[in-house]
Amino acid sequence: MKHLDNNTHTTTQPLLEVSSVSLELSHRLLLENINLKSNRGEILTVIGPNGAGKTTLLRVALGLLQPTSGSVNRQPNLTIGYMPQKLQLDPTFPLTVRRLLTLACNDKQKQILPLLQEVGAAQVIDAEMQHLSGGELQRVMLARALVREPNLLVLDEPVQGVDVHGQVELYQLISRIRDQRGCAVLMVSHDLHLVMAATDRVLCLNRHICCSGTPEAVTNDPAFVELFGAAAVQSLAIYVHDPNHNHGHCKSCAQRDQQNG
Repeated sequence: MKHLDNNTHTTTQPLLEVSSVSLELSHRLLLENINLKSNRGEILTVIGPNGAGKTTLLRVALGLLQPTSGSVNRQPNLTIGYMPQKLQLDPTFPLTVRRLLTLACNDKQKQILPLLQEVGAAQVIDAEMQHLSGGELQRVMLARALVREPNLLVLDEPVQGVDVHGQVELYQLISRIRDQRGCAVLMVSHDLHLVMAATDRVLCLNRHICCSGTPEAVTNDPAFVELFGAAAVQSLAIYVHDPNHNHGHCKSCAQRDQQNG
């Protein structure tokens, strides 16, 4: 495994550290010798193809799955906010946004509106969950993950089901939350393009760690090129080198918008 980080070593302990973790279930090796550190104030994004073990790694980090070997260490009194990839809701059961967050807030109603305002979803406070758009749903779920004022925010595909313009806005929102709260963000994403401008470090996973480091370093690594192809690397250049890239005026972005409907 290659470490391509250009950052200097921090003097503080990581909030979360995964050390030499492997996981085997039903005679299948799902994760092999994984090392990961999540540092305060940093956005770390795990990318990789379908079946690479991204969600499995998050579940191990959260303590929902026990590794076959290796260890997971969390700082004492670490508070984690978790946004799952999917929310299973009974379509016949009426549930408003207010009620969902009331349950999460332990009936502290005063927290609900400020949380929704923070994520830009105050206007849907009395809407039924089943009637939310993809972007509204993800913002509400992000608010739910913030209820406990986490030191570590764990997001599994936080822009899933959202159009490309909405994805840009959500990644910008996640960056603002990190800046304002000073929390760490550990995120899984399948979108190579937009996430590269919205993260500090990248971990490229395919059951094992292929490479890790800054977005620019990772996209220039042969292991990344082998996994995703030279065309992907070429199309990523504008996102990696220009974090202020104007999505609305880019021909490549327009083509992506068209492809994504």
